[in-house]
Amino acid sequence: MDLRRTVSNRITSPLVPALSRLGLTPNMVSWIGLVITFVAAVFTGMGNLLVGGILILVAGLFDILDGALARYSNKASPAGALLDSTFDRISEAALLLGLLVYNLRGEANFIITVLIFVALIASFLVSYIRARAEGLGVDCKVGLFTRAERVIILALGLLAGQVLIVIAVIAFFSSVTVIQRFIYAYRKAREKV
Repeated sequence: MDLRRTVSNRITSPLVPALSRLGLTPNMVSWIGLVITFVAAVFTGMGNLLVGGILILVAGLFDILDGALARYSNKASPAGALLDSTFDRISEAALLLGLLVYNLRGEANFIITVLIFVALIASFLVSYIRARAEGLGVDCKVGLFTRAERVIILALGLLAGQVLIVIAVIAFFSSVTVIQRFIYAYRKAREKV
């Protein structure tokens, strides 16, 4: 977690003041990231995996920048956090839909189709369990494969043109993270009784 935060700060530190000077708000940055994600999904669906992978990395940068800008400009708010979290789920669904379209446009691979479905459900459950646990007063940031890892692995897999491998990795490790988070949150919730 500390490594992720350190890398994130090194990337965002020089960019956030510039975004603030341009007059961009954190919500604007979230919207820009979402639009870039949709474009990435379209390119991926059309079979241009290289451009899709590059755009996913760019969208991921905006996903980091919105929160950093909110903290920098003292504009962090529950509404902004809700917008960001919702856009994160929409983004993941759009990217996986792009992969599904790509898969179905060619000779549809049944295994890839199933893995995309598993990846989608597991990705959503990773986030859901954290949100539900936090609603119960349990801090639940544990787990091997959070959104940041999923986005980076997806982008790298597309850049390498390895759809089956990348979707299998995301489906498997997201499922492992679901189990990790559920067990952790369940135990902590039982302690609260």
